[in-house]
Amino acid sequence: MNVLVLNAGSSSIKYRLFDMNNNELLLSGMVEHIHELEPTLHRWQTVDGEQQLSLVQDNHKAIFEYLFQTLGGDFPIHVIAHRVVHGGINFTQPTLINARVLAQLHKAVALAPLHNPACIAGIDIALRYQPELPQVAVFDTAFHQTMPEHAYRYAVAESLYRDFDVRRFGFHGISHAYLAQQAAESLERPLDELNLITLHLGNGASVTAIESGRCIDTSMGMTPLEGLIMGSRCGDLDPGAIFALIEQGKTAVELSNELNHDSGLKGLCGSNDMREIHYRADCGDEPARLALQMFCYRIRKYIGAYFAVLGRIDALVFSGGIGEHNPLVRQMICENLGGLGLQLSSSNNQQAIDKTSRIDAHDSNAAIMVIPANEELEIARQAYSLLSKH
Repeated sequence: MNVLVLNAGSSSIKYRLFDMNNNELLLSGMVEHIHELEPTLHRWQTVDGEQQLSLVQDNHKAIFEYLFQTLGGDFPIHVIAHRVVHGGINFTQPTLINARVLAQLHKAVALAPLHNPACIAGIDIALRYQPELPQVAVFDTAFHQTMPEHAYRYAVAESLYRDFDVRRFGFHGISHAYLAQQAAESLERPLDELNLITLHLGNGASVTAIESGRCIDTSMGMTPLEGLIMGSRCGDLDPGAIFALIEQGKTAVELSNELNHDSGLKGLCGSNDMREIHYRADCGDEPARLALQMFCYRIRKYIGAYFAVLGRIDALVFSGGIGEHNPLVRQMICENLGGLGLQLSSSNNQQAIDKTSRIDAHDSNAAIMVIPANEELEIARQAYSLLSKH
């Protein structure tokens, strides 16, 4: 069975085609810089190496149409699986897409305004171009549905929880689920015996506490806005600040745009590219230095909190574009964690690039690991598992 995975982000579309009979990757590519000032770029892998092409299309709908007109031919597609960021309370497992499911996804757009519209565009185009194929939605929120009530509830009026679903959902669940499984395999231990803290650090960032293989808490909340400092999202913020800004004339639409698109690293120093931030910080740029320090400090606070929640941990796992490729960020995050028994090896940390690696020192009480993210493979696995049962 060949599963085409579509992973639509706010400014990118990743696609992978897997032969699930042997977990072989047949086709891969990415379109990036959607809705950005830079030209939209399509990069894909062939037997001759990486190819790239600038596109005139600059929105998700047009790009999905372009992809469906150009993909295929060399390999048949049997299933299309879509990453859906927010499933709300209605979807806790991979789900076959039909009209009812699609209507529910439209209702959840307000909870993930950067991602769900792009995903829905992909589903609409896929249904138009490949109506005969089964389409599966795999939800970023599903892995976090094992959180206990005391972790997912907010201290708000019961009516807000009951009537408006004001509660913590969590995101990046597909990535955190994959990292947990890979950590167990690497450590050669059963997942249900492990306590883990997993860090997905990219333009979006989150941390999850995993007890005996099950999520018991996570940093993102009702929407992906809560938690860690991100590329353009503010993360944790006093809600009273929003009321104060509204009283001074800001609208809900303006605030949503500013907190989602113009905050985080971008708001602090004008850039959400960690490579540029490093360079500027090294050159003495104070806003860049502050942004880097705040980013790592917030993550370290969450690690300490989740260590307290778990009681012990077997591994701290770094992943995502920043987590995988940035030794300095890993080093800064692990500062002062010796009291928790976590000791980083400087030499191992510097060498851990683009591969699963142990970066803990010999006297560390728990493993510190770098595991490359592979959301697309996890999505394909979940879609394949669902259809194998039908």
